[in-house]
Amino acid sequence: MTFGSELKSAAALLAGAGVENADAEALWMLSEAAGIRESLLLARMADAIPAQQAEKFRAMITSRAQGTPVQYILGSWDFRGREYRVGEGVLIPRPETEGLVDIALGMIKDNPSPVIIDLCAGTGCIGLSIALEKPGSEVYLVEKYDGAFRYLEMNCEGVANAHPVRGDVLAGLEGLNLPEADLLVSNPPYVTADEMKHLQREVLREPAQALLGGEDGLDFYRAIKELMPRICKGRAVFETGEKQGEALKEIFPGALIEKDCYGNDRYAVIGE
Repeated sequence: MTFGSELKSAAALLAGAGVENADAEALWMLSEAAGIRESLLLARMADAIPAQQAEKFRAMITSRAQGTPVQYILGSWDFRGREYRVGEGVLIPRPETEGLVDIALGMIKDNPSPVIIDLCAGTGCIGLSIALEKPGSEVYLVEKYDGAFRYLEMNCEGVANAHPVRGDVLAGLEGLNLPEADLLVSNPPYVTADEMKHLQREVLREPAQALLGGEDGLDFYRAIKELMPRICKGRAVFETGEKQGEALKEIFPGALIEKDCYGNDRYAVIGE
């Protein structure tokens, strides 16, 4: 079997399993299995694929066809040009979340050394992006769950101004002694109980605790509002569901709702 024949068979299998981006995903996984960059791999399609690499690739394809997110299979995913370690137990970074970072950076642009708290940090992609793009900042990334915290710690390695903190937003962050933040950022769980029933199978493989925001999807925003007087100076930006803008305005009077890269309501800005 050649790289090309393996790739063709795998893409057909994925397409038959309902994977929309079958060709690209098959190439990504073949590149990972072979340890060869995609651009170089495409020039070797006629070469024989080593048996061990073929076996690894087929196992990856089988897992993907069964609904495992490709990001988990690859073990990392890009966010603002940086690779973040991901796997079972942590929410996968998404393109629309990059806009939250842009808004946050704009809100602290005139502060050379801001303190940022990232709640429900998951992989840390929000807080770490801020830490890396605003070197004078100190960023505290708060996450409760063991699976996610493991990836958070790995992703924070080597970033001196990023500090992973174990904490529970719904329990009030008691005893953490966090410094007062100049800005609060968060992509909290905001999927409603009804929406959870209709999520794609791949999304359902992500941790429910990182998705479900209570019956109406707003539990974490209410909890954060209670926390804000104790942990920040009143300025914040949150990611929200595209239908939650008006509800966020009720929880945070004066909040501005901004749109994401797809044109959907996505960010609630408080205290701009």
